[in-house]
Amino acid sequence: MELERKRGISVSSTVLQFEYGGFFINLLDTPGHKDFSEDTYRVLTAVDSVIMVIDSAKGIETQTRKLFEVCRQRGVPIFTFMNKCDRPMRDPLMLLDELEKVLGIGAFPVNWPIGTDGDFKGVYDRHSRQVHLFERTVGGQYRAPVSVGGIGDPVIRGRLDDQTFHRVSEELGMLDLAGESFDLDAVLAGTTTPVFFGSGVNNFGVQLLLDGFLKYSPGPAARRSVVGQAYRQSGAASARSNGAESTGGSDAPPDRQDACPSMVQPAHDAFSGFIFKIQANMDPKHRDRIAFVRICSGRFERDMTVVHARTGKKVRLSSSHKLFGNERETVDEGYAGDIIGLVGHSEFGIGDTLTTDPAIAYNEIPRFTPETFCYLHNPNTGKYKQFRQGLDQLLQEGVVQVLHLRDSAVKVPLLAAVGPLQFEVVQYRLEAEYGAPSRREDAPFNVVRWLPAGLKDDDLDALVLPSGARIAYDTDNHPCVLFSSEWSANYFVETNPKFPLAALPPVKEVA
Repeated sequence: MELERKRGISVSSTVLQFEYGGFFINLLDTPGHKDFSEDTYRVLTAVDSVIMVIDSAKGIETQTRKLFEVCRQRGVPIFTFMNKCDRPMRDPLMLLDELEKVLGIGAFPVNWPIGTDGDFKGVYDRHSRQVHLFERTVGGQYRAPVSVGGIGDPVIRGRLDDQTFHRVSEELGMLDLAGESFDLDAVLAGTTTPVFFGSGVNNFGVQLLLDGFLKYSPGPAARRSVVGQAYRQSGAASARSNGAESTGGSDAPPDRQDACPSMVQPAHDAFSGFIFKIQANMDPKHRDRIAFVRICSGRFERDMTVVHARTGKKVRLSSSHKLFGNERETVDEGYAGDIIGLVGHSEFGIGDTLTTDPAIAYNEIPRFTPETFCYLHNPNTGKYKQFRQGLDQLLQEGVVQVLHLRDSAVKVPLLAAVGPLQFEVVQYRLEAEYGAPSRREDAPFNVVRWLPAGLKDDDLDALVLPSGARIAYDTDNHPCVLFSSEWSANYFVETNPKFPLAALPPVKEVA
């Protein structure tokens, strides 16, 4: 995105696949900016492991904490890469201590930096007892590693001054005596993170990270399923309510004993997957729309027919691709863990399940409370069609949410997002991709809370609203209240005890 190049930051998630060490790795890169959107959170639902990149000079930042909480809730294994070690950095022991205290996770350094404060020499691999010497060279190359029996090997000792040598020896001794022990089960449970040190821009330590990642990370995991719409409509789902909880039971129809799995294994015969990301205009020449699907089970084949779980309709998947940067390659088959892009299909939405077994449906996509709000005006009436079309598409992608004020005389979209940078992304893409300029007006709201479902107009009329508060509806027509502050929201709770508020809308039933 041109905006990313101009600002020098990443504001959208990137999906690509590459082969390394005999494995196919699907990399879903998320933006590191503090104003990242729900897109980042949704991407985390599609992964089996996470690599947490930390600036060794800055330590843990606010956005890292938020992303980590999502990973912890899902029990995703986390691997940590302390980046930019070739520059002045914080004390490595302090970085480990921060991981444990701030994030509440055990930290086991798989390798350890030799030399800091701008005098980075390399890393010592604690498992293989091998030293990897770092040397700044053009193209990110580094000197070949030298196998040693310990840190006192003459080859290493000759490159270290006495102070650095004694400091590293003491630190390694402390780690062996009092540091976190390596426990693979704890890594897989997400309670311990293997830590690697290196320099990404110099391509030093990256191979060690990849090797460790492939060695310790799990393969595609089972996914929890609920009963799909088509299967429910057939009436066969009644067996589930009678006690067939996991892979069928005695009450299930004879030919559907395994039709209602609560956990769908990757080796399940039926193809299934869910859409976690949608993006339009990735190829400006074609105005296309790509839905990214995480395959959860079975085998994908191009031109196969699947059930769109939300609608119960059958859909043919004829245009499937994998992406690497701006390059596309047709995908003829895929397996659990793969990410494929499906071109077209305007009926697909984020969170939708695609499957050959109508009994399977996933509810993987989380919802997050917006924290910033603005009105978006169309200053050029001649561009109304482009403005409306572009905004509708961006809303389908989940870039931002839209709310509609109750009893509002002027129908101006009220946008809601996790971070304000997403409003800038919307404006930029509206003009760059649809030729529709826009004008942004900050809204006087800072908090949104949802009301119980099923309220009638008389109930809403009876509410006692604090000064400046407004009632609105989200895209699913759920009523919510916008407040100027947390104090205002708390005042509403006190004056309207019969109408509890929620930070998130009512759970949307999977179709």
